[in-house]
Amino acid sequence: MSKIFSRIAGLFSNRTLVGMDKTGNRYFTRKEEIDGIVKEKRWVVFKGEQDPTSVPVEWICWLNGQRKIAPTPEEMVELEARRERIRLNVARLKEEEGKKLKEGSIRKSMSSGKVGGPDLGSFIRQFPSSAEGDKVEETSDKTDSLRQTKETPKEEEEKPVAESTEPTGSGASFKPGTWQPPT
Repeated sequence: MSKIFSRIAGLFSNRTLVGMDKTGNRYFTRKEEIDGIVKEKRWVVFKGEQDPTSVPVEWICWLNGQRKIAPTPEEMVELEARRERIRLNVARLKEEEGKKLKEGSIRKSMSSGKVGGPDLGSFIRQFPSSAEGDKVEETSDKTDSLRQTKETPKEEEEKPVAESTEPTGSGASFKPGTWQPPT
């Protein structure tokens, strides 16, 4: 009796069935006029439990309005076949990488005679040789005093000038002022 009543009520409602996905969820649309503007409302009626994760991506795009036309059954079959091909390709690539990794580790251990462990020689080669900059030179008091006299004028120049709210200087000597909120 309720099926008959729902069919009769369905004839008078202005919702239209747009499609179904492979899990049995049904997608509807309805035109509504709000303030003289005709808007299309889209929604899904879940089969069984309301599980939003069971909605395919193409239907989510249609529900959100990113797609103007609902996905067709042919398109759904095509997309499912594409997803299956991608799954198979991923499994095949993982298998190949595993084989290459095993072959590469076996060859490396056979040629070097070592089992595991880091290659310290290649690690040390990354750094410059000690002949370039690791030499420690002794300095005399004369060079120290010269070095100190050269450094002191710079220190005097670098003394911070009292910060002002206005910018000062131009070009290379430009110093921006500090920002003050309006009062």
